[in-house]
Amino acid sequence: MQQQTNAAAGHNVVVVGTQWGDEGKGKVVDWLTDHAEAVVRFQGGHNAGHTLVIKGVKTALQLIPSGIMRDGVACFIGNGVVVDPTHLLSEIERLEGIGLDVRSRLYVSESCPLILPFHVEVDRAREALRETSGAGKIGTTGKGIGPAYEDKVARRALRVQDLKHPERFAAKLRELLALHNVALTGYLKSSALEFQPIFDHAMKVAEQLKPMLADVGYMLHTINRRGGNILFEGAQGTLLDIDHGTYPYVTSSNCVAGNAAAGSGVGPDMLHYILGITKAYTTRVGSGPFPTELPMDEPGTVGHHLSTVGQERGTVTGRPRRCGWLDAAALKRSIIINGISGLCITKLDVLDGLSEIKVCVGYELNGKRIDILPLDADDVAACVPIYDTFPGWSDTTFGVTEWDKLPLNARRYLERVQEFIGAPIDMVSTGPDRVHTILLKHPYRG
Repeated sequence: MQQQTNAAAGHNVVVVGTQWGDEGKGKVVDWLTDHAEAVVRFQGGHNAGHTLVIKGVKTALQLIPSGIMRDGVACFIGNGVVVDPTHLLSEIERLEGIGLDVRSRLYVSESCPLILPFHVEVDRAREALRETSGAGKIGTTGKGIGPAYEDKVARRALRVQDLKHPERFAAKLRELLALHNVALTGYLKSSALEFQPIFDHAMKVAEQLKPMLADVGYMLHTINRRGGNILFEGAQGTLLDIDHGTYPYVTSSNCVAGNAAAGSGVGPDMLHYILGITKAYTTRVGSGPFPTELPMDEPGTVGHHLSTVGQERGTVTGRPRRCGWLDAAALKRSIIINGISGLCITKLDVLDGLSEIKVCVGYELNGKRIDILPLDADDVAACVPIYDTFPGWSDTTFGVTEWDKLPLNARRYLERVQEFIGAPIDMVSTGPDRVHTILLKHPYRG
């Protein structure tokens, strides 16, 4: 007999970055949370950064889902996230300091791997060694994310659930610390860390975290079955994905939409609409190939304009973001990988005032023309971008909330991008505040 579906089940949206991160996902998640009962982070750690501007007040989030800015919305940290408990509590306290109710609405999966002090030391020592050896830095944030994921894959990680069992935690910590201390004092030429301070601090933070521990996957399943809408919030961007990005200049987790299921403990049948977030130009933080990159140092150049007008500095690191024209050939790759239902174009207003605007529609690689980003990072580095050029616009797009009120050339620019990538533009962000949004098709309402 055919199984009957639950007619009352909610509708769920996955938000992912389609470039090298920093696309403005936080604002969009915050905007969509009006229609969601729950928001869940499903990968990454506090190497992510979402900046929200609400009524002119700027708030930066790193680990806690952006939905925390909306009263009454439940927020979840899924099993695919690596958690630094000290940072998590610090972020909670900072948000409570501005009057937000956090602890009663935040749920942390017991299966999350922990980031501990030796992960941070290993991460930083590796980057320093790569720099001095001439191998070139990967460009990590130095927060221990990669080493924590390594322990997870090697099946030796300490997880959040271990905090509930002090003896078990101590035994696993001794073994793991001994392993990392060998690397720190040997190959990495750094210093060993001591067991007792790490253990004592972990037990102290455990008492604060225990009330927030939860079976996240089952809770999300239950919310959805009774009709609640869920928003899955990705971090970083598709081109930083550990499998599909410009490896090795990538992050340590899967940033793509398919991981929303595995990273939160639900089935892929709960992923109904995939919203890709894309800047109207392209940026990248840290090392790695970037075909459309522009020089930014000289005032009056396009690169300088994008950097300064767009205020392009990393939310987490403060590092200046490298800037360049929109790479629609790279965007095409992201749309395929994620199964994008629709796009939200952000920071359109940064292009205001440019006399002409370019879009990369392909590359010349080894004497041949290709129309999609290659899979090999060395090939990406060798790509010479091929551009379509469009006339710019002098009128402002800042704060515009209706498509027809955009300058004609801005609409033509977006329409050409949409045509090339083969995915609809359903939303346009024209400023940092919640209200600075043009809605063409609602991800929740269809």
